[in-house]
Amino acid sequence: MYNFRFSIPTTIYFGKGQISHLDELKKSGDKVLMCYGGGSIRKNGIYDTALKILSDAGLTVTELSGVEPNPKIETVRRGVELCKTQGIDMVLAIGGGSTIDCAKIVAAGAKYDGDPWDLVLDGSRIKAALPIYSVLTLSATGSEMDEFAVISDMSKNEKWGTASEHIIPAMSVLDPTYTFTVSKKQTAAGTADMMSHTFENYFNFTEGADVQANFAEGLLRVMIKYGPIALEQPDNYDARANLMWAGSNAINGLIADGCQPAWCVHPMEHELSAFYDITHGQGLAILTPAWMEYVLSDKTARKFADYGRHVWGLTDTDDMTAARKAIECTRDFLFNKMGMPSTLKEVGITDKTNFKVMAEKAAKGSVGSFVPLTAEDIEKIYEAALG
Repeated sequence: MYNFRFSIPTTIYFGKGQISHLDELKKSGDKVLMCYGGGSIRKNGIYDTALKILSDAGLTVTELSGVEPNPKIETVRRGVELCKTQGIDMVLAIGGGSTIDCAKIVAAGAKYDGDPWDLVLDGSRIKAALPIYSVLTLSATGSEMDEFAVISDMSKNEKWGTASEHIIPAMSVLDPTYTFTVSKKQTAAGTADMMSHTFENYFNFTEGADVQANFAEGLLRVMIKYGPIALEQPDNYDARANLMWAGSNAINGLIADGCQPAWCVHPMEHELSAFYDITHGQGLAILTPAWMEYVLSDKTARKFADYGRHVWGLTDTDDMTAARKAIECTRDFLFNKMGMPSTLKEVGITDKTNFKVMAEKAAKGSVGSFVPLTAEDIEKIYEAALG
């Protein structure tokens, strides 16, 4: 295990009715920019509840609506302009990871003199940000408790992740009941996303990081247990609560610090979303088993076997046998039990036209991953996932 610094400054209010704590935003000033996506928070009542609490606390609310599932830099720029012209003191995101990611870069952009796209390309440019708050409505990305944000510039077919300790939310409200109305598609995609976060951290060759490995295996078992339950029983509180908390802990540093390699599947999927604007979790679900099969070797078999034995309960003593079965268990869970698309063709990607340039970009973004991959390797994984 290597040296690390672990800090999670986010205050979490978890459970039913915890949105009442939005009155604490008044500690950061008088004016709040409220970011959200489509109309779902209006339909389920969260919008009205939040506005009343904020109004009763004496806060003036400016709205940034229409944040996209893959948040676009144009929306970020619009939010930054509102912050600067309206004298905004803080940013509140109500939604899933995309909305929170957008809010993070808006908050950082409000403290930056240049184009906020600079901050996406280079997180070290983020020197300050407005206070960031969130109300989570979709269990998936873990943005409510981490330092990361992913923003797209579709005019360039680019989707990049950035990171800074300055954009970690100050407070996040996690009420599992707010995820009861999430569709089956988004529930499945969210589960695949948080599983991928766990995989990206779990698959490493760091010696002695047993605490992180055991935490990761436990999180995976929780996701595998409760994902199908949430699909069949959308209002099952325990299922939604466990998925919500698992998603947060998959990426807040708990299982990464001290052992984390560079991520590999996420950079590959970011290219899919940048070129085809597909659902992030679906892209991850399609790519993950293809990546697992591609990197399986005598060197990696032991780690995949550990995953199979500790997560899926496999009893095979031969590492390669257990590893192959573990990959099949993963495939069966994602595609059969969770109903995710199993090939790129199923999400509308029917040819290899962009694979080469996508692979070249993904290779640059995954240097230092569990198994180093060249652009040619990644292109082969795309082709295997095509179907």
